[in-house]
Amino acid sequence: MQPHKIVSREEWIEARKLHMAHEKEYTRARDRLSEERRALPWVKVDKAYLFDGPNGKLTLADLFKGRSQLVVQHFMFAPDWNEGCKSCSFWADGFERITPHLAARDTTLVAISRAPLSKLDAFKARMGWTFDWLSSAGNDFNYDYAVSFTPEQIKSQAKVYNFGTSGFGVEEAPGISVFYRDEAGNIFHTYSCFARGLDMMNATYHYLDLTPLGRHEEGLPYPMDWLRLRDQYKPEA
Repeated sequence: MQPHKIVSREEWIEARKLHMAHEKEYTRARDRLSEERRALPWVKVDKAYLFDGPNGKLTLADLFKGRSQLVVQHFMFAPDWNEGCKSCSFWADGFERITPHLAARDTTLVAISRAPLSKLDAFKARMGWTFDWLSSAGNDFNYDYAVSFTPEQIKSQAKVYNFGTSGFGVEEAPGISVFYRDEAGNIFHTYSCFARGLDMMNATYHYLDLTPLGRHEEGLPYPMDWLRLRDQYKPEA
């Protein structure tokens, strides 16, 4: 880290106020972006999907739990994996306790993975999570929403991820998809995001962004190389 200039409290306040002006510019730009996102066109979901849940088979409509909005966290967990993706788990630790707040605003959040329900339940218990986690092992949901890829797609290095802007080297990828259900029961796909689009949903990263060292991922083999499952860090001294 480069040495920082040490100044008086008064000088620091002036520098901070200048930076705050830039923060306000970003806030206003983010508000405009959110408004534009809400105005995007929708796609009607006509395909039927059945998911495996703790109490049996569930349709996409069932996942709403009577609410009008559904957020799906595409959690990387392939059928032959023994544990979930550490990066997706990093996000899951952040959204674990927010579901009641979302429900108060007519929104349900669930996680969906291709691994069988037995593996999801076991990993969920290990991590101490309580959010709803469904298995899409018996349907094409993950493939239709571009977070699972066939061996042929991976081998060809086809640009199949993030709306055709990049390839993905493994069979599972992270993402978030949003759906709306109207009073007649019609379901619409309204939004999806992938890659760095997921960034703003990770509170830990944004707390780190407030610190002098930031995310401190420079020089690592890849940005999240430092990350571990929550129960795999060395005990604190």
